[in-house]
Amino acid sequence: AIALALARAGSRVAVCGRRESVLNEAVAEIEAAGGTGLALRADVTDRAEIEGAVEAVASAWGRLDILVNNAGASGRTPIDSNDDARWHAILAANLTGTFYAARAALRKMEKGGRIINVSSVLGKFGVPGYAAYCAAKHGVIGFTRSVAMEVASRGITVNAICPGWVETEMSRLGMEQQSADLGIAVEEFRRKALHAVPIGRYVLAEEVAALAVYLASDEAAGMTGQAINICGGATTN
Repeated sequence: AIALALARAGSRVAVCGRRESVLNEAVAEIEAAGGTGLALRADVTDRAEIEGAVEAVASAWGRLDILVNNAGASGRTPIDSNDDARWHAILAANLTGTFYAARAALRKMEKGGRIINVSSVLGKFGVPGYAAYCAAKHGVIGFTRSVAMEVASRGITVNAICPGWVETEMSRLGMEQQSADLGIAVEEFRRKALHAVPIGRYVLAEEVAALAVYLASDEAAGMTGQAINICGGATTN
């Protein structure tokens, strides 16, 4: 949704990820909307692949103005679990990958550049059983704030978006997992989760995308180092 919204706002958009079929579908949507898209297969946890993707964008279009870090992975990591591999995988996808991409992009960005990191409301509070994901998303916010101060003098802004539950496939899978952990039906979990959202519904992907477009715009030049909730009022932290 973010890639398509940026394309509709006039940006040329390169989409990067591991699944070529998904990337090609995204580019087809961008082009169907009248935009220009580029599919680049790369694993965000692989520094060389991410640096190669950034280089490919700069070579193709001569510049890089906006980076949106929206890759991620979740999963249960109870504190007594011995599954160290899952811990490291979640940290790598959510936090280390954000670092790799931001570092590579900043080497190409000029004044007016924008970095938008997608964190989560779980970057502001914790939930039991998801220590790795919460730690990673807290880390993304800390990283955002630190880098924002470091590059402010270059006229580059760095902000984080912190969504709550969003109507997406990833959220659906997350609800299925958490409801299974609790031993309740998915619909029951969904109803209980919705009680914590004052607006009475979950956020739409298009609403998150609209916030990203704003943060990428000239009008948001005065905002940097911020972690902005978009969660229907589920948290005001």
